Amino acid sequence: MPSLAGREAAPGVPPYVGHLVRAPKTAELIATLYRRQIVRGELQPGDTLPSEQQLMAQFGVSRPTLREAFRILEAENLISVKRGSRGGARVTQPSLSVAARYVGLLLQVQGTTIADVYEARMVLEPACARLLARRRTAADLTDLTGCIEELRGVVEAGQDRVPEPARWSSLAFRFHELIMERSGSKTLAVQGGVLQDIVATHLTLALSRGGEDETLDDFRRSVRSYEKLVALVDKRDGAGAEKHWRAHMEAAGRRLLREDLQHRSVVDLFA
Repeated sequence: MPSLAGREAAPGVPPYVGHLVRAPKTAELIATLYRRQIVRGELQPGDTLPSEQQLMAQFGVSRPTLREAFRILEAENLISVKRGSRGGARVTQPSLSVAARYVGLLLQVQGTTIADVYEARMVLEPACARLLARRRTAADLTDLTGCIEELRGVVEAGQDRVPEPARWSSLAFRFHELIMERSGSKTLAVQGGVLQDIVATHLTLALSRGGEDETLDDFRRSVRSYEKLVALVDKRDGAGAEKHWRAHMEAAGRRLLREDLQHRSVVDLFA
């Protein structure tokens, strides 16, 4: 990898590798070089970067500048850094949670309501259900069915009581997550996935606040709706799966978006 030391860029010409850049931008340039290698697969999760001394000599930079580059990559979950004599920087698998945090922050700053987030979900998930029906594998059916069995177990374990909100919410969201993950569309899966924390947090809050209005029959009805979707997916009925899942989400939205919650902003959930 080339050194960052070298000739100064001519006036009006953007700097490139080999040109001398101002110190505040050097760390970002180093981070960009490694980010590109990771994205292209030139560096794989688990690979170890050279030592600080080697990198300082290679790039012609100071230790603080190099560590600032590491902090940028750490914040993006692209590397993990262990300090000490046996420490070093190691490449990690990028996580969807990083994007979720940034998108969640943007939604909070804009005062986005929970109803707005649900509207987006009701556009994405039925489309994913259609794609899933067309592309599903035996493993997809097994995983979806397994999730339903766990949901049924949670419902029936309480006998005459409604399920524990956090447990139900976790499993229900996993079912929704599977629909998007297994649709075959990475773009739709990522777009839906970044809303995960907001949706899961709201669902738990709604159930805990409105538990007295929910009955075992409501939860059993949800399980049957999940089963119907899997049956449509099994038959590869894309149009039927999309239509059913849209109706399911609209009905669920009416129950969960209660008057005291639907107009709340996203930031209220994390206050």
